[in-house]
Amino acid sequence: MSEATLIGIDLAKRVFQLHGARDDGSVVFRKKLSRPHLIAFVSQHPKCIIAMEACATAHGWGREFEKLGHEVRLIPPIYVKPFVKRQKNDAADAEAIVEAATRPTMRFVALKSEAQQARAMLFRTRQMFVGQRTQLINALRGHLAEHGLIAARGPAHFKRLADAVEDDDTVLLQDIRELGRMYLEQIEVLNARIADIDGKVKSASKEDGLARRAQTMPGVGPVTALAIETFAPDLATFRRGRDFAAWLGLVPRQHSTGGKQRLGKTSKMGQRDIRTLLVSGAMAVLQAVERFDTSSNGWLKRLLTRKPRMVAAIALANKMARGSSAPTWAHQDGQHGALSRGRARGRPCHR
Repeated sequence: MSEATLIGIDLAKRVFQLHGARDDGSVVFRKKLSRPHLIAFVSQHPKCIIAMEACATAHGWGREFEKLGHEVRLIPPIYVKPFVKRQKNDAADAEAIVEAATRPTMRFVALKSEAQQARAMLFRTRQMFVGQRTQLINALRGHLAEHGLIAARGPAHFKRLADAVEDDDTVLLQDIRELGRMYLEQIEVLNARIADIDGKVKSASKEDGLARRAQTMPGVGPVTALAIETFAPDLATFRRGRDFAAWLGLVPRQHSTGGKQRLGKTSKMGQRDIRTLLVSGAMAVLQAVERFDTSSNGWLKRLLTRKPRMVAAIALANKMARGSSAPTWAHQDGQHGALSRGRARGRPCHR
């Protein structure tokens, strides 16, 4: 009996379902293996293709399988789902992974290195601490509002709350002030941790050439540049900047049929973190454009007169994505002209 040339693995925490198939798709084996036995089985199996869903722990397992000489293919789970037959279970999922991996037009996820995942952890940790700080500020603002102290939302107005808690002449009860100090102490701890992570983010963004070039673009800072370098695949895989913008979900959603083109809202089908940061950066650029009238921002000025602010921000974020995917855009087009000159009519962002 010939050995399996393609193995699909349905990942889990302790028990893994394997489905082995030959080149013609015929089944060689179906088996369950515990975590300690998985590496032992794969190491003894002849070199083959191992396919998995690009989910949690997939990149770590993929690196281990590549060390053993196997070819690893990671598939987005949404592309595996159509191949599941009838009922969903681990065996059906493993078989669907094999079916999806054999498709000639299937799109695969690039395997991430340990360094990339370390930077991703740095980014996620900062994101978590910022969210916790916002949660504490909102909770303190809500509690103090019950006692007549009103402050606007956002960290910029947090000082008023802190001053009221620390003021000895305030009308707040002593118990409320003591609890408020607990909030303030925890917020200060998070501020220190976020500042420390920001320093590491800036250092990491300076080490990578792509991140350095991306930061020369208005609206792109160290965090956005690091997110592009960490979460985006190799930009050389995109034929042009528009493909990268479409991968991020910064293009209209299509519902076309019968030769009639129907475009809807922004698809939001791509990497959420990069897309969110680009839109936030675009909003900051729009604020600067509204405040300062220069000859280089004529396209944005005209766009803001015709479109709502968020629509203009999405259009600018799309242009920023197209520019950041061009390796030589900063050298060929200057530092800030790429976002200001009118290239929204189908011309590429780099010359």
